[in-house]
Amino acid sequence: MIDYTVVVPTTGRSSLRRLVTAVDAGKHPPAEIYIVDDRLDGRPLRLPPTRTPVTVLCSNGKGPAAARNVGLAEVTTGWVVFLDDDVEPGPDWSRLLHQDLMGRSVDVAAVSGRITVPLPADRRPTDAERNTAALETARWVTADIAYRTDVVHLLGGFDERFRRAFREDADLALRVVQSGYDIAVGDRVTVHPPRDERFFASVRAQAGNADNALMRAKHGSRWRDLIGEAPGRSLSYAMVTGTALAGIGAAVSGRPRVAGALAAVWSAYTSWFAAQRIFAGPKNPAEVGRMAVSSALIPPVASAYRLAGWVRHRHLHRRAPAAILFDRDDTLIDNVPYLNDPNKVDPVPGAAALLEWLRFRGIKVGVVSNQSGVAKGLITPDQLIAVEDEVRRLLGPFDTWQTCPHDDETGCDCRKPAPGMIVAAAAELNVHPRDCVVVGDTGADMAAAGAAGARGILVPTCHTLSAEIDWAKQYAEVVSDLRGAVRSALAGPQ
Repeated sequence: MIDYTVVVPTTGRSSLRRLVTAVDAGKHPPAEIYIVDDRLDGRPLRLPPTRTPVTVLCSNGKGPAAARNVGLAEVTTGWVVFLDDDVEPGPDWSRLLHQDLMGRSVDVAAVSGRITVPLPADRRPTDAERNTAALETARWVTADIAYRTDVVHLLGGFDERFRRAFREDADLALRVVQSGYDIAVGDRVTVHPPRDERFFASVRAQAGNADNALMRAKHGSRWRDLIGEAPGRSLSYAMVTGTALAGIGAAVSGRPRVAGALAAVWSAYTSWFAAQRIFAGPKNPAEVGRMAVSSALIPPVASAYRLAGWVRHRHLHRRAPAAILFDRDDTLIDNVPYLNDPNKVDPVPGAAALLEWLRFRGIKVGVVSNQSGVAKGLITPDQLIAVEDEVRRLLGPFDTWQTCPHDDETGCDCRKPAPGMIVAAAAELNVHPRDCVVVGDTGADMAAAGAAGARGILVPTCHTLSAEIDWAKQYAEVVSDLRGAVRSALAGPQ
């Protein structure tokens, strides 16, 4: 039996009663339901009677990310399911949820539900309906997603800088995947009714561009690729807005021909944009009017929010490391003293997924490994090559691989704690050592990183000496596992 808790942030929508009833009615109800009221007016929520304990909490208008964190803080079960207050779980939702979660490996940190948006059968959908329907193919939306509670706590919950119900779900999911976990898609189905049809709804929605700026600051310019989303229109919006402003400036300064030309460019783009939206919809007078007006307003409003978001979050912009260099034994693979048998290569859990994630993000990966067993005669060069080939087969290709076969007495400049291998790896990758991060399990790894001018992150194991950990806490960083090391490397120095 899977124990789970449901957390629902709400602004008091009438649909909340139906949601609570549906969640409570199934064969496998939750241990508890936390309703987090994000309103400021203090009015009581009207909730239906339930057999499941329901607790109402308050988040004081801080937004859905903060509201979910308020609920998350109370959860004691292994899984927490986040639902939006305007969704309608299917009639067999709890049984299918139980089925979705049962038997998942520890590498699966989340299981999302399947979102369906009912659209009219007798006409084309409106702009608002089409926007809502995009949830059917969106990844990781919190309309219905279950997370392992300990993983969400480990990652610090939702980022409360996302004040709207937009991007906070993708941000958390990216951090989960970045940490080496998987997110699966379940079989349960949840209905999400179409959203706001009010006249300026699509214009107000452009406030999300400030959140897009935060996503870019946190996850880099490829963040849309990472969440499986098509490129946005921010560049074209900025260009047409700039054209309009330049046209106004030309008119004010007495250059009518230039102003006319720029007005023609602005009109052409706006007409094309409006036509795209109009022809995709039902073409009734109300919808045509909405599309015509909002198509003129969306580019400047979107650009203004995007700029405001960039200004607000500009301090977050940071460069990802050019390369992450890993120690081999007890960091990427389990430690077998003087390993000379490729059949005994056993990767650390999650290592393959983490390395693949780094490659996808365009970050170079390498190995820097002391192998004194060669000098001691315990490992032949051919055995060393065979073991290294097996590591590559199991963990994928590496951009650089540096090995020191010498013993301590040799006095070489490559054996860690000397910086030789790190310098050589950086040179092979055509990057500076200061743009590299070294991840290892010993004080020698950290000392080598410091000597090369690289950043060091220690991942202690049972073989790591306490003195090495104490030293690393002063001069490097110490994290609990490989996932934490990669997460810290990408987040930048603390």
